[in-house]
Amino acid sequence: MTDIQQTITEDQWRKAKLIWDYHQMGHDLAPVDVAIGLGSHDLGVAAASAGLYRTGLFPVLVFTGGNSPTTRARFPRGEAVHFREHARELGVPDDAILVEPNAANTGQNITLSRELLAANGIIPKTVLLVSKPYMERRSFATARKLWPEVEIICASEPLELDDYLKSIGDEKLVLDMLVGDLQRVIEYPKNGFAIAQDVPEDVRDAYESLIRDGFTSRLIS
Repeated sequence: MTDIQQTITEDQWRKAKLIWDYHQMGHDLAPVDVAIGLGSHDLGVAAASAGLYRTGLFPVLVFTGGNSPTTRARFPRGEAVHFREHARELGVPDDAILVEPNAANTGQNITLSRELLAANGIIPKTVLLVSKPYMERRSFATARKLWPEVEIICASEPLELDDYLKSIGDEKLVLDMLVGDLQRVIEYPKNGFAIAQDVPEDVRDAYESLIRDGFTSRLIS
């Protein structure tokens, strides 16, 4: 990977870090009834889920996700299926994993996982959502809207932004995704998809500045 400063200015880096930090909920981890690993392009979700399982935080792990245009080539059998395979390689027993292979968005990740758990006789009171680092806040807001009766805790790989950039290998894409997820945090409550989240002024200013700078490939119309 080339030096990020060749493609991202120092000012853009600072603004991206503000948004990165905002996306992470900073929840304290505690034992929960179940964990749900949210499907995406990022296999680190499966690795983080497996690591947390090995600490004894939960007895059951759901992986949820079908395919999207950005994951079909990498995970041809579906996100959840590939996540399960990776978690098994990392020591999670097969009988501790449930697979929800159809969800196409975060709302479906939540609702279909809840239905799968219920079909297996599991009605949790506490749920740990494991996601990409910059998706914690959106997944929290979505789950609180669609599953208000459970306590939601969020977690992700414990990576700093520069380490995540190195793991993905495409710095502009990562900034585009940071901006796109923040747009969803702002806009989805208006459509009933999530609860509203307070967005500090400096975070909103950073978001608007990065949009002006062209980090827009993940924006919704």
